[in-house]
Amino acid sequence: MQQTSKRLRKFPNILVTGTPGCGKTTLCENIVSAMAQQNIKYNHLNVSQIAVDGKFTEEYDMERQTHVLDEEPLLDHLEEILSDFEETGYVVDYHSSELFPERWFDAVVCLATDNTVLYNRLSKRGYAEQKIQENLQCEIFQVCLQEAQESYDKDLVLHLVNDTDDDMEDNVESISKLINTGINSRRNL
Repeated sequence: MQQTSKRLRKFPNILVTGTPGCGKTTLCENIVSAMAQQNIKYNHLNVSQIAVDGKFTEEYDMERQTHVLDEEPLLDHLEEILSDFEETGYVVDYHSSELFPERWFDAVVCLATDNTVLYNRLSKRGYAEQKIQENLQCEIFQVCLQEAQESYDKDLVLHLVNDTDDDMEDNVESISKLINTGINSRRNL
């Protein structure tokens, strides 16, 4: 199997991680739109959706109300997708960063959300109270940030607050600049 190489990528790949409900999917969709306005092709990979749609799951955990991933086939599938690095860049969306090899990404964005905002978002999704509390605890203890900092070079990890629409706009702008800086530096290679 071909392995993705950070040196050869034309467009930087970005992993967006954070507690469920912090705005990963919306941020990724907004980044893809912002890049399209600049005629830069980016694709959003929602790993949870890919796992379910591609049947890369082992079972459904009724207690946690979530699918249990079949990691090896899922990672093999993602490796194939991410090896197409000449034509497009990727923003990859998943709550856990430790699942993926470091070589896949040029930056890791870890979103943070105020607990009241997070509680309201998860309630609107219909999450059970136990699942909401579990996710709030993860956010309080910054589990996703710690995981990202342990799994990737700390210089690659950005910690961004994502509570409001203004935060979202600022985050899209910051990541767009990061992508453009990465593209421009690659042109000079």
